[in-house]
Amino acid sequence: MLNVLAQFNHIRKPARTYLCYLLTRHLPNRLQDITLEVIHKNLEKVLTEVKEIDAAYILDPNGEQVIDNISKIKEYRIGKNENRSDRGFFYRALNEKKCILTDPYPSILSGELVVSAAMPIYNDKNELLFIVVIDLSLENLFKAVKQANGTHNFQKFSKIIYSFFAAALFMIAVFLFFNGIASFFHIDSLFADNAKKMFHSTILLTLSLAIFDLVKTIFEQEVLEKHDHENPSQIHKTMVKFLGSIIIALAIESLMLVFKFALTAPDKLLYATYLIGGVTVLIFALAYYIKSVSQADIIEEKCEK
Repeated sequence: MLNVLAQFNHIRKPARTYLCYLLTRHLPNRLQDITLEVIHKNLEKVLTEVKEIDAAYILDPNGEQVIDNISKIKEYRIGKNENRSDRGFFYRALNEKKCILTDPYPSILSGELVVSAAMPIYNDKNELLFIVVIDLSLENLFKAVKQANGTHNFQKFSKIIYSFFAAALFMIAVFLFFNGIASFFHIDSLFADNAKKMFHSTILLTLSLAIFDLVKTIFEQEVLEKHDHENPSQIHKTMVKFLGSIIIALAIESLMLVFKFALTAPDKLLYATYLIGGVTVLIFALAYYIKSVSQADIIEEKCEK
């Protein structure tokens, strides 16, 4: 539920712009001789153009519904003569004198969370004639906005591509995991060259874990679209885990080089020192990143309060 509401907050502005554009484009306003029949006919065109709209209806200046709901669902075609002056969309449209979009609320008809776009209709003398209202469930609102943005088909294509990348990376993670396990069980003792095999196994397992975290993030955010707008720091946590795993793998590799060069080629210890220096720089960079993200989250929380 919280994730759905967070998604709504994310698309609130484009949703209002799109729905109000639809009403403004199809319905006459501030003109002479605006009749109920004309409004009714044009409102039907809106529902024909946008299949996702659940219901539409017209209110008089007192908030009384003057027609039954226009809807593709037969059970929704009711409501004439009901008074809706106590509804938030009526009050806002009446007082703001412009097209508005409500917050989500439970529908009386379906029980689902819906939003309403309402637009007042005036004559050429600036007298209020009607308030036109359209209702959409949140699910249908998301579909309508995506299609309006022209990104629906592209998003499907993107999901397929990201699925392939996630699957390929997952296979790499599995390959590294099994090789790390196999490398570990091929160790006969804990001394001499077998210590190198232990380090090698640890590196493989660490990289496998890092890639698995990356696969998990890609699949959840790009394929399943589980964007946690209420907790954006979760993305930063994933990044920290991934970078931390890479740094650990590099640190282990540099330690291996120190042992190897100390025993076989002392003149090459400088190269191991360079790698250790690089790892140190990465650690400081990661620490700075964590600090910056933490400060940004604190500032955002203060702004929200």
